[in-house]
Amino acid sequence: MKNFEQLLDSIKNVNRKRLAVVAADEHAIEAAIEGRNAGFIYPIFIGDISSMESILNKLDKTGEYELVEASSPEEAASMAVQMVREEKVDMILKGHIDTAKLLKPVVNKDTGIGTGATISHMALLECPAYHKLFIITDGGMVTYPTLEQKKSILESAVKVMKTLGVEKPKVACLAAVEKPNPKLPETLDGQALAEMAQSGEIKDCVVAGPISFDLAFNKEAALLKEYESEVAGDPDIMLVPDFVCGNILSKSIIHAGKGRMAGLIVGAKVPILLTSRASSAEEKYLSLAFAVALEQGAC
Repeated sequence: MKNFEQLLDSIKNVNRKRLAVVAADEHAIEAAIEGRNAGFIYPIFIGDISSMESILNKLDKTGEYELVEASSPEEAASMAVQMVREEKVDMILKGHIDTAKLLKPVVNKDTGIGTGATISHMALLECPAYHKLFIITDGGMVTYPTLEQKKSILESAVKVMKTLGVEKPKVACLAAVEKPNPKLPETLDGQALAEMAQSGEIKDCVVAGPISFDLAFNKEAALLKEYESEVAGDPDIMLVPDFVCGNILSKSIIHAGKGRMAGLIVGAKVPILLTSRASSAEEKYLSLAFAVALEQGAC
C-alpha cells in the first residue's frame, strides 16, 4: 500500500464501526463526527451529557448522536471497556482523560480487554521520500522496552501489517550501527530479534538487525556499506530502541519530511486511539481510518 489514499479507498464500502468516545470533549467529538460523515464510523459519546450536548450545539450537530451518561472520566473508561466485552463497540477514542486512567480498566486482569500482548503504539506513516506506507513502533507507549517486550511489539506490528495486506512484512530493528556492541544494548536486542525470526520463534516476517536508519531507508546506502539484507531500503516496520527515538523519528518525518501519520494503540481486543489536541485534523481522521481498516481487515 503506497499511500493513505489507497487505505481510504479500501474502506469506502465497509460497514460503520462503532466508536466509543471516552470522556468526550470537543476535539474528540469533532474527529468522530468527521469519521461519521465519511461513512465509516458510528460514534457513541460517553461522558457528561450536558457538556456533550453543549459541544454538539456549538457544532450545530444536535439530535444526531448517541450519548451515554458517565459521572466521571474513569467511569466513562470503564463503561467503554464493558461495551467492548459485550461486543457493543469496535474501537475506543480517548477524550478528556489521562491516558493512564483510560488504560487502567483496559489492562485489568479480571474485567479488562487485554490479549496478553504488550500494549504498544503503532505509527503508520506516509513519507514523500519513501515508496510505501510503513510503521514506526513504539514511539508512544512503552518507554524503554525489554527484549521480551520488543518481541511482543514486533509481533503486534507484523499482525497489523498482515491485516493491511502485506503477506510477509520486512522489519528493521533500528540502532546507530550495524555491528552488535555490548555498549549499545539495542544492537544486541536487534541481533537477538533477527535470530528469533531466522529460527522461526518469530513468525511470518523477515527481520534485519541491528540496522541504522539510513541503511533501512535507503538501499543505496546499504549497498555502499555492503550491508546485505532484503530489508534494506524496503522495510514495512521500523522497530525503534525506545519511546524517545520513535517519537522523534515519527515527528521528524511529519514536520521535516512533509509526511503524514495515523496512530493507534494495539494489544487490546480493539484498537484504541489517543489523538492529542496537538494532532492535526487530518491525523485524527487518518487514525480513525487506520483503526477501521484493522477492524475490517479491508485492505
